[in-house]
Amino acid sequence: MALLEVRNLVKVYPLGESVFGGGAKGEVRAVDDVSLTIEVGETLGIIGESGSGKSTLGRLILRLIEPTSGEITFEGRDLLAAGHSQLRDLRRDMQIIFQDPFGSLDPRMRVAEVIEEPLVIHRYSDAEPIVSQRTRQGRGTRVRVAELLKAVGLDESAMQRFPHEFSGGQRQRIVIARALALRPKFIVADEPVSALDVSVGAQIVNLLAQLQREFGLTYLFISHSMPVVRYLATRIAVMHRGKIVEMGSVQEITENPRHAYTQSLLQATPEIVA
Repeated sequence: MALLEVRNLVKVYPLGESVFGGGAKGEVRAVDDVSLTIEVGETLGIIGESGSGKSTLGRLILRLIEPTSGEITFEGRDLLAAGHSQLRDLRRDMQIIFQDPFGSLDPRMRVAEVIEEPLVIHRYSDAEPIVSQRTRQGRGTRVRVAELLKAVGLDESAMQRFPHEFSGGQRQRIVIARALALRPKFIVADEPVSALDVSVGAQIVNLLAQLQREFGLTYLFISHSMPVVRYLATRIAVMHRGKIVEMGSVQEITENPRHAYTQSLLQATPEIVA
């Protein structure tokens, strides 16, 4: 069953005015007539070089930026027709994990506040009045935050610490815990391991796979790394210059690539020596 459907999605950015007064220089089609479907419980891996439109596509799907044209349907609901209050409700089911785990965390907020923030915004049903002067947490959200930290492999003692006190991999675990806070169905993971070293990145990828099994999550996993996408994805979509040039199962894409761009990505992938 389809969880998400995207039809003919386009995002155009104007290049601006000419310095000689000749009008607009032109436009960039960051996402160019993209269509895809993501089934419940699967991981669609989006792969391509920097500038291919991968991250723009992820943000368009979540309506973090508005498309120029096209259709986006989530569980049969038209996302582009949703008003502010409807979109706010949909945010419970759709979350994002950003590339930079430090840049996506407020350095002034303790970990408990970071993870608690979506619970406060969406009025989490178990929330109670403030019980600490150092954080907005109530007893209900404190339990939920502790559960989330445990789910991502962190101890409850992390609650009162600040992001700068953690390693890059630990910060990404905090970001993942925040994304899970409202029990979403769908997560866009936008290059979540590209800022981490290989061994730590592998741990995060394994964590994402584990969480998917435990919570029945559906992922759009964006990456420039074919080995990572090949490991985690159910299907792969290859993006080039704003278009999806090839899409298929992991086996189809990696063993029988049809598009020249896909072939070049695979040829650039280093062999793993045991």
